[in-house]
Amino acid sequence: MLDALADYHEKGQTPFTPPGHKQGRGTDPRVVDVLGDAVFRADVLAVSGLDDRTSSGGVLEEAQALMAEAVGADHAFFSTCGSSLSVKSAMLSVAGPHEKLLVGRDAHKSVVSGLILSGIEPAWVDPQWDAERHLAHSPTAEAFEAAFAEHPDARGALVTTPTPYGTCSDLAAIAEVCHRRGRPLIVDEAWGAHLPFHPDLPTWAMDAGADVCVTSVHKMGSALEQSSVFHLQGDLVRPEVLKSREDLLGTTSPNVLMYAALDGWRRQMVQHGEALFDHALGLARKTRERISGIDGIRVHGRDDFCGPGRAADMDPLQIIMDISAWETTGYRAADWLRAHHRINLHIADHRRISAQFTHADDTDTAEALVAGLTELSERRAEVRSGRTVEIPPPSTLRLEQVMLPRDAFFGRTEQVSWEEADGRIAAEMLTPYPPGIPAVVPGERLNGDVLRYLRTGVEAGMVVPDAVDTAVTSVRVVRDG
Repeated sequence: MLDALADYHEKGQTPFTPPGHKQGRGTDPRVVDVLGDAVFRADVLAVSGLDDRTSSGGVLEEAQALMAEAVGADHAFFSTCGSSLSVKSAMLSVAGPHEKLLVGRDAHKSVVSGLILSGIEPAWVDPQWDAERHLAHSPTAEAFEAAFAEHPDARGALVTTPTPYGTCSDLAAIAEVCHRRGRPLIVDEAWGAHLPFHPDLPTWAMDAGADVCVTSVHKMGSALEQSSVFHLQGDLVRPEVLKSREDLLGTTSPNVLMYAALDGWRRQMVQHGEALFDHALGLARKTRERISGIDGIRVHGRDDFCGPGRAADMDPLQIIMDISAWETTGYRAADWLRAHHRINLHIADHRRISAQFTHADDTDTAEALVAGLTELSERRAEVRSGRTVEIPPPSTLRLEQVMLPRDAFFGRTEQVSWEEADGRIAAEMLTPYPPGIPAVVPGERLNGDVLRYLRTGVEAGMVVPDAVDTAVTSVRVVRDG
């Protein structure tokens, strides 16, 4: 991709095609002052631009083949619509309307969007719940075994690992459960694009035997936002089927900037990945140790998150910090760090904050994080709010699915107060974000515990951006449901 883009400029191609800014010549200089002219020079058509009208140069195909070779997959497909599109493509390549798919209930909202659009019936697989820390880890192989026993007609399974908190499933065991039945395993590995490139990182999905793996290269890699790659191996999902599903959902005007950055990331990792992550892992380890010495912060590690009844592994580049000893929420702590230290954190929930390290971090960024957390610890009284988030037990946190997500979302609906919504069927997603895992899925029957969790959460600083009423003072429900 990068070679083709350099060649395009070297040959002085003159476009009479989109994009209309024509290599930035028509771009407002005030825009160029902020974005730079290189952005517009690199923004060319993929067809009749980077490649010719018939794509005879095979530029995209070669770049995708090189990506598959780099990570040991049979096929790789680039997406410029993020893993939100990639995971939908994967789901539609395994199941269709009114067919069942086993899905871990800790799935991202993009998976639920896929259920709504496709009409697939989810057979939910419960994650492992850490009652002490109010945290979910991905479902076990035993949970998927039980789900297949209950739903033998399920077309396949989908699991999310690593979670946004960096915890990982035993994917080899889950893949074995699926393959024993001739069913494919889809892995939403949005947070794991870096995993193939260092032996001290958790096992990545293709090495564990997954059939389709979706990665968000913009999350832990060097690609631009919205850049995603989904990988395929084996013969349980046909490559032409997966490609056709992506073609159905994807844009006909893919951004060459994203393609080029994806291609460049692949080359960077093949040539330098292990050395870069040697440094990143060492820096993250030292930073964990320093943060652990700050009063009131517990930095979670393998002892907290891994073992029987918990996760199988953990990505050490996700630094998860429990600050409940400060008697505040992660929401307020994250806001304080942005306002006072210009630090933007990854996860902020009712008791935790997290910092995501990558190969791009260095001693300066680590020092800024430690300095900000140290001052916050000293001034913790400023972020105490007196508000608590009412976390329900697993028995009431898991709602009953009584309608297909698609039927509830597109059916006749009405907006009622959150108190009146108790016992009604949800017609919308209600998703604390980040991490973007819906607390409520369309078609689930609401209860007072989950509604109070969301209401007290919003009052404490939680963001629920996909709700019709983002304050969750009212909820969209199925009319007469």
